[in-house]
Amino acid sequence: MKKIFKISILIFFIISFKSVSYTNDDFYSKALELFKEEKFEKSKFLFERNIVFNPKDAKSYLYLAKIYNFQKNQRKEEYNLETTLLIDPKNEEALLMKMKIALKKSNYKEVKSLSERFDKVCINLCKENKKILESLKNIEPDNNES
Repeated sequence: MKKIFKISILIFFIISFKSVSYTNDDFYSKALELFKEEKFEKSKFLFERNIVFNPKDAKSYLYLAKIYNFQKNQRKEEYNLETTLLIDPKNEEALLMKMKIALKKSNYKEVKSLSERFDKVCINLCKENKKILESLKNIEPDNNES
């Protein structure tokens, strides 16, 4: 009888653990779905909730940065980009977004630094880096600087 009771408790905990982990994974997928539907406030809430359970989920921080970009909250956008890059230093989208912010701020030195870093990791967005560098040539105060 004790053995059956122990097995029942074990099965209960396994089922409970599986449903909790499914729920945590579900936060990200539901948030992404809402983001694609441009329901930014609801998706932001779910990305933040996902981070509570998965604090090292770089994708959630990246999407929060995208939401804050849309909402024109540059401080929070930058914070989430920094966090994304701390967790995933090779994240192309985050690097590209940071370069665009640095370009807006006329921080050409940072744009060049991020561009060099981006060149080492780019796989899918390499053309974007070239566009930014091309625009940098047109607006940088001294084109002869290296």
